[in-house]
Amino acid sequence: MNYIVKDENSIYYECGFSSDNALFLKLGSESFFITDSRYTVEAEELVQGATVIINGDLYAEAKSLITKSAVKKITYDPKEWSLFHFEKLSEGLKAKFKAAPDFSHRKRVIKSSEELLLLRRAAKLGAAAFDDFSALIHKHGFKKDENMLTFMGKAMLSKRGKYELSFDPITAVNANAAKPHALPTTTKLKTNDLLLVDAGLKYKRYCSDRTRTVSATEDFKFGYEQKFKKKKIQKAYDLVLKAHDNAIEKARSGMKANKIDAFTRDIITKAGFGEYYVHSTGHGVGLDIHEMPYISAKSEVKVEDGMVYTIEPGIYIPGEFGIRIEDMVVMENGRAEVL
Repeated sequence: MNYIVKDENSIYYECGFSSDNALFLKLGSESFFITDSRYTVEAEELVQGATVIINGDLYAEAKSLITKSAVKKITYDPKEWSLFHFEKLSEGLKAKFKAAPDFSHRKRVIKSSEELLLLRRAAKLGAAAFDDFSALIHKHGFKKDENMLTFMGKAMLSKRGKYELSFDPITAVNANAAKPHALPTTTKLKTNDLLLVDAGLKYKRYCSDRTRTVSATEDFKFGYEQKFKKKKIQKAYDLVLKAHDNAIEKARSGMKANKIDAFTRDIITKAGFGEYYVHSTGHGVGLDIHEMPYISAKSEVKVEDGMVYTIEPGIYIPGEFGIRIEDMVVMENGRAEVL
């Protein structure tokens, strides 16, 4: 197959290295990594299975290679390209470009054994970082606002710069947690407040993703067992945890993703909180924080062994509180295993 890749993680998947100004081109049995002179040393050291070409005009170089090869069709992912750059590449070429949305994500949906080791490591490091974060909150976090808590969380997750973050962490208190992608505010954390933390780190570029919602007692832990003073919050929390556990216990390889989504959604809906469950059950995780498969009510995709995705049901009541419990799972031997 002939194809061209522009996204950094997609390029990395192909040849073990990427930069912010590069193209990966596959023409028959030949592969080319094209970048500019800023990355010469790293590219020549790290690129695997592809010829490194240094040219500041990536698109002129790619066009020249395509013309010389005389290929008639090239696959690309339109989601990776701006109109400007795609026109710059395709203008004047005889070869036809075939759009294949999510081309790289589809290739990457089944993780290799090596990738699973990296994802396991990322998940374990992420869980340990949650423990470090809770210890830091016990010492210095109460009476601090969400902005400072988020800053503290970044320091703990990254091991003070050792690891990249999968995404900007979410640290939300009480009513702000009702926003699934809450931005930090000046709300300060007090004893017995509801605290939601959604965060992850990268290990050798592979992401982790985890959410915990806790009752911020003086000695809280980011565990599943939580006791809230308000009965409504406790009821909602217990439902979310039940939905989370149900999906992990019942998921099977060969099932459609929408059935796994139903394992969480049905429990929450039957209890009368369905209108407050405003997102899908989960998403794949790998080099990107959001990959295939997507575990949603509309997805007809069949989950298979080797797929890694999140289970993250939630209840979000505007102006009151929000709850989410999230873990990454891998399908192995037909069942879901928490990473």
